[in-house]
Amino acid sequence: MKQYDAANIRNIAVVGHSGSGKTTLVEALAYRTGAVDRLGKVTEGNTISDYDPEEIKRTSSLNLSIVPIEYSDTKINLLDAPGLFDFALGQTEAIRAADTVLIAMSGKSGLTVGAQKAFREAEELKKPRAIFIGKMDSPHADFYKVLEELIHQFGAQICPVVVPFIEDHKVKCYIDLIGMKAYTYENGSRQEIKMPDMGHRLEGLVSAISEAVAEVDDELMEKYFSGEEFTMLELVQGLHKGIFNGTITPVFSGSALEQQGLTLLLGAMVSMFPSATEVAREEGETEDEVIEVKCDIEKPVCAYVLATVADPFVGKLSYVKVLSGKITADTELYNTRTGVTERPGKLLFIRGKKQEEIKEVTAGDICAISKLTANTGDSLCDPARPITLARPKFPKPCYSMAVKAKGKGGESKISTAIARILEEDPTLSYTTDPETREQILSGLGEQHLDVTLSKLKSKFGVDVLLETPTVAYRETIRKPVKVQGKHKKQSGGHGQYGDVWIEFEPCDSEGLVFAENVFGGAVPRNFFPAVEKGLQECVKKGVLAGYPVVGLKATLVDGSYHPVDSNEMSFKMAASIAYKNGLPQASPVILEPIGSLSVLVPEGVTGDIMGDLNKRRGRVLGMNAMPYGMTEIVAEVPMSEMQTYATTVRQMTQGAGSFTLEFARYEQLPAQLEAGVIAASKNKDE
Repeated sequence: MKQYDAANIRNIAVVGHSGSGKTTLVEALAYRTGAVDRLGKVTEGNTISDYDPEEIKRTSSLNLSIVPIEYSDTKINLLDAPGLFDFALGQTEAIRAADTVLIAMSGKSGLTVGAQKAFREAEELKKPRAIFIGKMDSPHADFYKVLEELIHQFGAQICPVVVPFIEDHKVKCYIDLIGMKAYTYENGSRQEIKMPDMGHRLEGLVSAISEAVAEVDDELMEKYFSGEEFTMLELVQGLHKGIFNGTITPVFSGSALEQQGLTLLLGAMVSMFPSATEVAREEGETEDEVIEVKCDIEKPVCAYVLATVADPFVGKLSYVKVLSGKITADTELYNTRTGVTERPGKLLFIRGKKQEEIKEVTAGDICAISKLTANTGDSLCDPARPITLARPKFPKPCYSMAVKAKGKGGESKISTAIARILEEDPTLSYTTDPETREQILSGLGEQHLDVTLSKLKSKFGVDVLLETPTVAYRETIRKPVKVQGKHKKQSGGHGQYGDVWIEFEPCDSEGLVFAENVFGGAVPRNFFPAVEKGLQECVKKGVLAGYPVVGLKATLVDGSYHPVDSNEMSFKMAASIAYKNGLPQASPVILEPIGSLSVLVPEGVTGDIMGDLNKRRGRVLGMNAMPYGMTEIVAEVPMSEMQTYATTVRQMTQGAGSFTLEFARYEQLPAQLEAGVIAASKNKDE
């Protein structure tokens, strides 16, 4: 594939709800333009985009895939993003790198949650948007119903450009509203036919385009109000300008599987969608100022890593978008995050799993580079002009499980393998819980972790199990008590003798507070540290369920000693005896961790969400109205009740909801639940 000038490059993210036909559309466009010689199918596992074994097995996209095609002297980089919410990383990566976001929708399913989320994400990043309503060959497809839904949801910016003419619930032809021509399709070949009679509907559609175009330019507005019709060139230029500034979202229709409407979509990509030159202007920070990075091959190189692939055989592969300058094998790339300067390995154009080695990649284009240490989101630039670009905001992990090795000796392999996977997936996290010492793997849902486990086994030969994480309960006491702890042992020669009286009482602390109030030398001062040490070891395990004890003050008030047999070990043992005797008398209780929850859901399901929180013993603290018809519910809820919450929120909101949960404090566990926690702790110990 030849190198194109940025003015002739289009970077287009293909996004939308799972099952809406994104991968099929990309496959059809690749076939239509001759990039592939056969039309693959998702169900058969032979598409150019879904080449990963896990994607083939699950017949669904899990990772971002880049498919460059050529049409009308233009290079179009199609970024095929997953639609499953568990793999939202790919969509974020694609939209961040795109010059235009093409939202694929099904004429059967209509406006789905996935399409709405993709639209909003593109809107927030100020990315131009377009919509392709596909699967029009289905007998249940209803283009005009979907169009009404879009207009109702997103307003006047929705502008139909290619629409179907339907008779007896079947598409007879497609109407190009710009050229005012009608086309039929047979086995992918297009045939122009006489315009059908669409009556008042055609007038309304054409009027909608004219109104939208008139809004983008004062001269066009004057012409519109004077009653003159726009020329085809004016319509195309007006749409181009409106798409670029975000005031127009064009809508196309067709069937990817039946190769219908694709040439009209491709023509619009070339003539209407913004080029890399127009869109790829980003702000970056230098040491002194914020500057605009222009898409100019003559400027110093500036690029960023949009995605990463970690493979134990091929090595690390970084997908890079070049914003300015050009990269060759000799280019020095300075990573502003790490401060490391390195030279790239191979430069590659990627099409699915196929790689083509190239000599250089220039501003506006996307390539893959081998052997870079950089991670996703890192800025790469000329060492003489360090520029840091804004990092993408990736979805945060919300579903956690404890990781255990299946066989013996696998623990060391787990950390190494997961570290490699974390390089390509910043929506995963892997931490050690300081309370339970468990290794916790967190992601965006059950399916996300399931795929991660499959990758660990297939790529790195690491077999692991997932278990529900242990809740980090704690214990404390509610009333003061004074007890004696006496340790006496005689076995010939020097014996052991330690005697203490300790007052235990509740206090506000994260652990043990030790004090002494001994008079008359009943316990020599040099044994105080031993008493404290004995208690510090004891509070690691409470007397109810073995959880760490907090909020405990222990005051040494009296005792006795033997001039020969007393030693540090004796007083350490005496303190331990006092602890074991005293805490059961001090009304010990179990404390549970409480989390601060912020959950964002559509207004219509707030009642259901609050009802579910009540079942989880949550306390709703307030509600806030948010943009796009969403409501934020703020609550406090026991962490022990939240293991399945990610799945519940997704089910109750059809994927539209999201939440954050952070530890807030500890509170006393309700008495009726104590027995269950104690029993579970004993079973785990056994």
